[in-house]
Amino acid sequence: MSETAEEDLPVALLVDDEKEVADAYALRLRGLCDIETVYDGQTALDHIETGEIDILLLDRHMPGMSGDEVLDRLTEAGFSGRVIMVTAIDPGFDVLDMPFDDYLCKPVDREDIRDAVAQQCEILGYETLGEYFSAASKRSVIETELPEEKRTEHDDYQTVVERTEQLRDRATRLLDDAEQLFDTFEGIEREGR
Repeated sequence: MSETAEEDLPVALLVDDEKEVADAYALRLRGLCDIETVYDGQTALDHIETGEIDILLLDRHMPGMSGDEVLDRLTEAGFSGRVIMVTAIDPGFDVLDMPFDDYLCKPVDREDIRDAVAQQCEILGYETLGEYFSAASKRSVIETELPEEKRTEHDDYQTVVERTEQLRDRATRLLDDAEQLFDTFEGIEREGR
């Protein structure tokens, strides 16, 4: 990923009750993503419910709501990003049933945390592209076949329009080559002859 303005970067939320540790990891991620740092599980869920977070870096052992509890509540909180556990807890067989995408044992060096976040951003970027291409194909065929006055009155169509715009923005934030991929997609003739 290139060095760009913060609003163009993936958004990461780092959750750790040890302020110094969280702030140190946040510094290591500077320039790679727009990093937000919180120090407890409930505040993490509040952030997730109010904003689009691409990558969640989550400590397991925290007072109050543990990282494991946060992990269990992500779906109901509307989280659609990737989760990296960053923790001092040595993994056991319990991790086999936990819905995370990567697991880093503390202490984590600068390059490892940056590489893990970059990798998860790329994975999420391509997942997002898949969703975008599916929604954009539907949007395109409707725009080709139905007049604008019918489209503007159809709620499901408007939902697809909004969703494609959100997905395009997210993919652009996550992937350096997104615009080239959009151009290729848009260059495919989908209209009947």
